[in-house]
Amino acid sequence: MKKASSFAALSGLVYSTDSGRHCPECEQPQTACICAEQPVNTGDGVARVRRESKGRGGKTVTTIQGLCLTLDELKKLTAELKKRCGCGGSLKEGVIEIQGDKLDVLLDELRKRGFTAKQAGG
Repeated sequence: MKKASSFAALSGLVYSTDSGRHCPECEQPQTACICAEQPVNTGDGVARVRRESKGRGGKTVTTIQGLCLTLDELKKLTAELKKRCGCGGSLKEGVIEIQGDKLDVLLDELRKRGFTAKQAGG
């Protein structure tokens, strides 16, 4: 293999900082991104809380979906619910996932915060 002797001999751009970071959703610079200000879910505003274990190696996860909140509000709510339940969790595609069977705790907490919450599924 022949070794390149100058930068001009190295063809192809490896990394560029001229455009900065862009939002993957709207292709705008992160400083001008409007995605975080828009509601993630456009449902009816009813928080549907359900237990799931499919595709998770038999582990039970409690999911919450249907909240009409912005991305920042969903992130904040996810962190507060994880602290309240004392367990881990995440926010994926507008759905809050809390590890374990925390259905009753989450229903009560969401109702205390003023959300219309109901149990979905079995």
